[in-house]
Amino acid sequence: MPPPSTVMDITFHRNSLIHLLSQVNPFWIQFFYFLSSSITGFLLLKLLPTRDATSRPTNVDLLFMSVSANTVSSMDTMEMEVFSNYQLAVLTLLMVIGGEVFISMLSVHFTKINSQMRDSALDAAGTELATLSDQRRSSDLKFSSRKHLFFVVLGYLLVGHVVGFLLILVYLRLVPEAGAVLERKGINASLFSIFITVSTFANCGFVPTNENMVVFRTYSGLLLILTVQVLVGNTLYASCLWAVIWLLKKLTKRREYDYLLTNYGEMECNHLLPGSHSLYLALTVAGLVLVQFGLFCCMEWTSEILSGLSTYQKVVGVVFQCVNSRYAGETIVDLAAVAPAILVLFVVMMYIPPYTCFLPRKGDKQLLKGRERSRKKQGLSLIFSPLSYIAIFTIIACITERRQISEDPINFSVLNIVVEVVSSNSTPRLDRRVSAENIGPKAAMAFLIKLYGCIWNGWVHNGVQLQAASEGGRTLQRRVGWVLSEMEQQRETCAHRCHVIRQVEKVQHERWQTLEIYISLIHAWKD
Repeated sequence: MPPPSTVMDITFHRNSLIHLLSQVNPFWIQFFYFLSSSITGFLLLKLLPTRDATSRPTNVDLLFMSVSANTVSSMDTMEMEVFSNYQLAVLTLLMVIGGEVFISMLSVHFTKINSQMRDSALDAAGTELATLSDQRRSSDLKFSSRKHLFFVVLGYLLVGHVVGFLLILVYLRLVPEAGAVLERKGINASLFSIFITVSTFANCGFVPTNENMVVFRTYSGLLLILTVQVLVGNTLYASCLWAVIWLLKKLTKRREYDYLLTNYGEMECNHLLPGSHSLYLALTVAGLVLVQFGLFCCMEWTSEILSGLSTYQKVVGVVFQCVNSRYAGETIVDLAAVAPAILVLFVVMMYIPPYTCFLPRKGDKQLLKGRERSRKKQGLSLIFSPLSYIAIFTIIACITERRQISEDPINFSVLNIVVEVVSSNSTPRLDRRVSAENIGPKAAMAFLIKLYGCIWNGWVHNGVQLQAASEGGRTLQRRVGWVLSEMEQQRETCAHRCHVIRQVEKVQHERWQTLEIYISLIHAWKD
């Protein structure tokens, strides 16, 4: 057991380091964190042997793979089956420490320690006894709530990985055909279960097979397990975290969990949201998946990319593909064979942030910060979004011209359609020139795109202004009312002036008549 002086020195140096880190910009802390872990991962990948002794990956490839795993970006420059089991373990560790849930856990931990240090500094400042006692009780509850939040996130992380690993491993044992796929590739089933669980939960998208999840597209049970992992690890993380805290509050009756639910803004955790926001977030995620599912089924239900699958397998496979389109990146189809309209929709889904919520949250005063927006305004902000309509018109053009896209991919490429749509909806009318023999199809496509542009300029573009007009309607109404009242006053003033002028003219006319009589009398008297 170390002496007390050594323990005190360690505690002092730890607190000094944490205090120093609290003074640094969080950007540089995260930058150094990811940089150091990526370089460490690269060195480990460099030192460990590959599965094939003849394969010699370059340093750039290994560094790229390390950075991609640590930042969970799912981009690779090498075949995954080249890596040995030890290298796959390194990639797994990099994905764990770079995942969203793990990063949020570290953030909660450092916030808790920093808050404790601020409370200690407050005690040393010599505050009044009564005030110090009240602040101490409040700070103790807040610190205890942060401590409970840390363990909740830690338990969420452990349970998510352990349950996912066990479910996948049991599935591979119960379905020998799925395990046979790994045996043919020489991949250990336990290692595959750990790797795919971590990768899916972190939304990285790495799979230890060269074909990604294409070789498992007929195994619906495995796809369903991974679909849940994708959702609880990213887009539904905030909703699930609120649900876990609410459940613990009901079961334990501890006031810390009630404090977390009612004072979420004081926890300084971006993933801790109010209850209504968490519910609307879950509904938004379900709605986006449903939109993708509908378009994918309409465009590709009878295509070759889903051939050989039963109806149930197609439904599960399409749901898995649509859920992965936003962040995870795992796929069961060849994206090069997917319809351009679906690819455009996938691009839009990748652009949308994870916690995007399109539904109103009137009751969340801490979240809205006084900005109360009605359901109608929320709908206008979504429906009349310029980016959403550019995506919608591009998808419509890809659907209506899908035959020309397959027959003439040079003139009817997705890039050409995007250029035409954006050009039709903007001030500069840029146009991609084509050869004379393709002027017919080009004219047809141009007509459709320009028609969309006319619709945009005549209805949608004006509709974009409705939100701003709605938000400033009262101010504009007051100003218009003031102008009208001023005009009424000016009119009344002018009418009064005209009346006065008429009265003056009448008086002057009478005076002139009187003067003329006097002049005639004078002339008569002289005569």
